[in-house]
Amino acid sequence: MTDATGPERLPALAPERMTPRQREVAGAISGGPRGGLRGPFQAWLRSPELADRFQRVGEYVRFQSSIPAALNEIAILVTAREWTAQFEWYAHHALAMQAGLPPAIAEAIGRGERPAEMDADQRVVYEFAAELHRERSVSDATYAAVVERFGEQGVVDLVAACGYYVAVAMTLNVSRVPLPEGVAPPLAPLSRARA
Repeated sequence: MTDATGPERLPALAPERMTPRQREVAGAISGGPRGGLRGPFQAWLRSPELADRFQRVGEYVRFQSSIPAALNEIAILVTAREWTAQFEWYAHHALAMQAGLPPAIAEAIGRGERPAEMDADQRVVYEFAAELHRERSVSDATYAAVVERFGEQGVVDLVAACGYYVAVAMTLNVSRVPLPEGVAPPLAPLSRARA
């Protein structure tokens, strides 16, 4: 396992140090539904075209997905847990609570455990995301359950949520985006040999 601690590697760029394209993309991100440049966005600005394209995908995945917000957050939390992405977990745990996800579900995911108490929709999304991350695909039964409940668009939107937030987690971990002052890392390391 690599050392994810240490000073931030790609800290915020001062506006006067940005290229015109970086300023344009930063303005689009800040002026959109996110309202700021938190998380991976400062790092991504080093490649402004990539930042622009990623932020558009992320805007869809987070704000326009066919998957309801609380269920979408399950997929995001599973991703954050799989990657031990501390900032991603910190940010999306709060969003999951705001969306109405039961705290016990988030707590179990945070421990790397299958939540015990889930309704049918929560279970379908959790199983899909967990299986996708761990098996690198999903079984016919898991696929069929998502199609039955959310349609083929739901399958694609869940894959997009998992995939996009893997890119976010990688960026956060590589660039060492810090948690806010006084916030302890919420996730303990996971054993890669778990079931």
